[in-house]
Amino acid sequence: MLTINVAVLLAAVILLRLRRRTQSRSRRDEKLTVLIVLVFGVLIAPTSFGQGILNVVGQLADSVTQSGSP
Repeated sequence: MLTINVAVLLAAVILLRLRRRTQSRSRRDEKLTVLIVLVFGVLIAPTSFGQGILNVVGQLADSVTQSGSP
């Protein structure tokens, strides 16, 4: 039996959609890409990989915030 991880499938779809030129996208096409990326984020968030990304982004945001303060 073949199983497909939905997050991996969505990641492949996102990569294929983002390879297209920006000028050839319609507003509807851009909205669909945003929706796919949001669903991908919801699927990957509870995983250990998603938590690692959250920690890295949080540390980056903290360092940017601290560098801007006197």
